[in-house]
Amino acid sequence: MFNHKKKLATILLSSIAAASLVPVSTIATADDSEWPQDTVRIIMHTKAGGSADVFMRTLAESLEPQIGQSIAIINSPGGGGASQMSRVRSAEPDGLTLAVNTLSHFTGMLTNLEGVFSIDDFSWIATAQSDPNLIWTRTDSPISDLDDLINEAKQRDGKVTVGGFGPQGSTQHIGMSMLENVADVEFEWVPFNATPDIVAAVLGGHIDVGMSNLSGAQAYFDAGRLKGLGVHGEERLESLPDVATFAEQGYDVDSSWVQVRGIFGPAGMPMELQQQIADAFHEAMKTDHYQAYARSAGVTDSWMGPEEYTEFAYQISEVAQQELDK
Repeated sequence: MFNHKKKLATILLSSIAAASLVPVSTIATADDSEWPQDTVRIIMHTKAGGSADVFMRTLAESLEPQIGQSIAIINSPGGGGASQMSRVRSAEPDGLTLAVNTLSHFTGMLTNLEGVFSIDDFSWIATAQSDPNLIWTRTDSPISDLDDLINEAKQRDGKVTVGGFGPQGSTQHIGMSMLENVADVEFEWVPFNATPDIVAAVLGGHIDVGMSNLSGAQAYFDAGRLKGLGVHGEERLESLPDVATFAEQGYDVDSSWVQVRGIFGPAGMPMELQQQIADAFHEAMKTDHYQAYARSAGVTDSWMGPEEYTEFAYQISEVAQQELDK
């Protein structure tokens, strides 16, 4: 279990809340003379169809016409982000190779990827989203809420299987560990590389429940094939108003532990170029097309630029290391 993570989640709250404020000034677009005019490759750490993949493909539809450049989304899953991070680290720092990261990239560099990658291997350019996790299962499951899930885990002596992205120490696994701690139960964690794989395993009866952000699984909720058991966040999701939060169901789990999605690139990118890229992404986030997706998916916009995001990366890693050492 990860008892030490709850303090970390509390410390994260202030940083994430500040990052989620919409900027009051008008954001400028990228300067063509400094952002090379060629296809921009965005490397994903998940398979197509995952929450991060849906986010980037949706945003790219607004970003591409704005910057006047083609955008190629390249899925490179594997190793809890290792495959993607290797490709980004070795790329030229010219702004033509970018990637999407989550909090699991930071925790991974302290756990399963420790000694393989470090914060200094990359440029941390911008944040875009914060997003609560959701526990769900197939609609014909006898498990209908968190009480049912906890009772099932007690009766089966920890043999209830939970699927989520990444190995132990990933963002979703830490969220499940928080629930384990307050409910005094254990689950069997099953790691996957993308939300669609988790969905397939749940629908196929190979695992009991899944944990993910909503966007990667929303089509299955809309089709009536999945039902939510609990939202790990401050409030219910607008598109799933009948699914109660952990707290509403009596489980006092730190609701500040949410997913954060950002944009990063190889080390050595000039700060001016990073700022232009951050501005372009943030401007694309203001479009009606992107905002309709974001509100439907239940995500919160986040607006950190390169200086703030780099500081955030070091801060979170330092706090996480302190907690892991306890």
